[in-house]
Amino acid sequence: MKVIATNKKAYFDYFVIKSYLCGIKLAGSEVKSIRKGDCNLKDSFVVIDRKGEVYVKNMYIKPYEKSTSYACDPRASRKLLLHRSEIDKLNSQVKEKGLTIVPLQLGMEGNLVKLEIGLVRGKHTFDKKRVLAEKDQNRDLERQLKFVR
Repeated sequence: MKVIATNKKAYFDYFVIKSYLCGIKLAGSEVKSIRKGDCNLKDSFVVIDRKGEVYVKNMYIKPYEKSTSYACDPRASRKLLLHRSEIDKLNSQVKEKGLTIVPLQLGMEGNLVKLEIGLVRGKHTFDKKRVLAEKDQNRDLERQLKFVR
């Protein structure tokens, strides 16, 4: 899958337990805009409604400027395409364990737009600080190794 957009904040704020790759229902002009890279996953989230359908909300897709058709809402809810068994499994885990679902990556697989969603658990502040400290240590170690060579 060729990655077009990544939700970096999701990886910082959550522990990813399991990820799913799913299709997304879009208009033609939205696909063109995504291919161009005019999309953003920041502040987006996934919900499962009462009918058992999965939607991604607050995902930004810039309207395609060369489109002659209707101008769609950039932050509209978009339906995700998953198997019924996957939806049921996600729904039960979200209700029981207090987990949540967030979009992780948006990309192209051939001509199809795919969204990788993750079943996640929130990090505490001390977890985030530990991750930042480990990154700093690794960066310093890489600098020292580069200097020695």
